[in-house]
Amino acid sequence: MPYIAIKAFPKDEETKKRVVDKINQILLEDWGCPQKAVTISLEEVAPEDWAEKIVKKEMGPKKGHMMILNGEKLYEG
Repeated sequence: MPYIAIKAFPKDEETKKRVVDKINQILLEDWGCPQKAVTISLEEVAPEDWAEKIVKKEMGPKKGHMMILNGEKLYEG
């Protein structure tokens, strides 16, 4: 724990590594977990497949778990 699954449009390798490194660091510092507990995956999804593969099949059924949806914070603070 924790397991973070990132699904995103394709990006270059350096950008992907930089983003994953930042998320990893936040988990270590703010979540307080040891490095061996962190798992982060990154799956690239083509823009033309986004609506069907991600919005419909993944985001829709998990709407109640969303913290930020389409740029809007769904929590106070």
